[in-house]
This record gives sequence, C-alpha cells and structure tokens, in this order.
Amino acid sequence: MTESALHRARGGDEVAFRELTEPYRRELQLHCYRILGSLQDAEDAVQETLLSAWRALGRFEERASVRSWLYRIATNRCLNMLRAGQRRPGPGSAPSFTPPPPTRLGEVLWLEPYPDALLDELADAAPGPEAVFETREAVSLAFITALQRLAPRQRAVLVLRDVLGFSATETAGILDTTEASVNSALIRARDSAGARAAADRERSALPSSPQAREVTGRFAQAFEDGDVEQMVALLSDDAWVTMPPSPLEYQGIPAITEFLSLATFAMRPGTSRLIPTGANGQPAFAHYQKDPSAAVGRAAGILVLTLDGERISRIDRFPAGGVIGQFGLPRTIPW
Repeated sequence: MTESALHRARGGDEVAFRELTEPYRRELQLHCYRILGSLQDAEDAVQETLLSAWRALGRFEERASVRSWLYRIATNRCLNMLRAGQRRPGPGSAPSFTPPPPTRLGEVLWLEPYPDALLDELADAAPGPEAVFETREAVSLAFITALQRLAPRQRAVLVLRDVLGFSATETAGILDTTEASVNSALIRARDSAGARAAADRERSALPSSPQAREVTGRFAQAFEDGDVEQMVALLSDDAWVTMPPSPLEYQGIPAITEFLSLATFAMRPGTSRLIPTGANGQPAFAHYQKDPSAAVGRAAGILVLTLDGERISRIDRFPAGGVIGQFGLPRTIPW
C-alpha cells in the first residue's frame, strides 16, 4: 500500500483501489466467516464491505490504517446482516432414510466448513499483541460453533480482541462504543467460547501428524466399505455426529451405531468414495456418491473430523452445496 495508491483511488482509479484493498480481502473473508459461520455469507459481506469502502473512500480521514478501517466496515456489515436476518439459506438435503431419534436437537444450524486451501492464501501477517488464540484454533469448528452461540456483539468483540489482537481502544472505535462496553462483552464472551476452545485445543491432534493420518485413513476405508463396526471402533465413547443445517445430533456409541447402520444401508456399500481435503484446520473428506444411472460420482457432502488422540470425537457432515468449489474439488468424478 502506498500514499500514491490512496491518492489515485480517491481520484476514482479502481486499479489503485484494488491495490489498496486486495492484501486484506482474504483475511476479511475469514473475519466475516468467524462472525457469520457461513462461507457464502462471509463472501457476500466482503463484497458489500469493498463496495461501501469504495463509495466512502473520500471520507477516509487516515486516523486509522486502511486495514482497521476495512475491519470497521466489515464487522458492522456482519452485525447488520445478523440483526436483519439477512442470511443466504443453506443448501440442506434430507436424508434418504428415516433417521433414528436424535440425542438432541442442535442449537447452531447456520454453519459451513472453511477450506484449508483458503487459509493457505492468507497473508503472513501476525495478529496483534493482544491476541489469545492462534489461527488454527481460532478457525476450528468447535470455536466457530461456540462463537455462533454468543450474542452478535460478543462474537465481534471476542474475534477482534482475542483472535485479531486489536486493543480495547481500537475495538471500541470499530464498534462505535466505549472501552468499558468492550471489556464487559469480552468477559462474558470468554466465559463461554474461550473455555470451550481451550478444552478442544488440549484434546485435538494436529491434522497433519502421522497419528491423525493413520486414524483418518482407517476411517475413510471403513466408510467406503460400509463397515459400521470399524467406523464405530475409531470413535471416542462420547463422540458426536452432527449434520448442519439439520438439527439432528447423535452422541455416544449406541446412538451413532444405529444412525450409521441406517445411513450405510441406505447408501449401499461400495457406492461411496472419500477424497481427502482439509477444513477449519482439521482433517476432512469430500464425499462422492455413485450415480445409479451414470458412471460418475456426485459430490454429496463434506465430512470434517475432530480428533481426540487416537480417537475421533466428532464427525460433522455438511452438504456439498455451494462450498464444494471453494475446496477446489469437482461436483462429479469418474467412477
């Protein structure tokens, strides 16, 4: 970013404006994803942020950096979307079988996975000195889910302060509020989301470790074989299976065994393939289902695994929908 680029952008030079804003585009998308829980909604918010910034560039007074100014616009755009219920409906898909009674109905339905490939595109900029969470833990599904349970302003404060490392003064400026209000919201948010994230960090294995690769490889083979017994053998006793945007959630070996048995019977063994990928800094697979009338497999979902040592503590299954392309994967594969 240069002063000449800012001057040219103020003069209506769109190329100069992109030069100013492009370095922050991916981190703004991740910021909006943390607050909204949806990759597609986050992309909408970023587009609206850049449009608003373009229109307001003449009023930018340079009392803050361009990055802080963009975060102010993006954060408030996300909060406005949440207040107005302006969310893009998730592409849910009904199960092809009658599922068993769930352990519970989930609270957080508006959730999509975030491709690790997009994390790799982030600029190598360290968060501010007041950051508490590292990038990997601050994008984990457990953390994103915990954020969605918070009030919108608490979400924003926790992300700005503990993830991005903005000071209380900077955060108050972004949210147009007082430092006292920021500190109060942060305490409440930490009591909820912070404790969950810390516990998850202590239990999880690194997704690229030999231990993780061995466990996830065995899971993929069992899934493709339709071997419920082997899949269940890899789970922790208190494991969960969830399927956002469906509210149905299953916990524990008996409940998950019943669910997987029905699901595997409906899919028919030998008609599924799992393609390894990564989501939210965790091991993940794209699930392709054989088309009964053509020699292709069609993208059916994204499975994200949470590991607890040598066991899988959580399986989150998402519809392939609009996110499969963001993973750099095709909608169909040869069969």
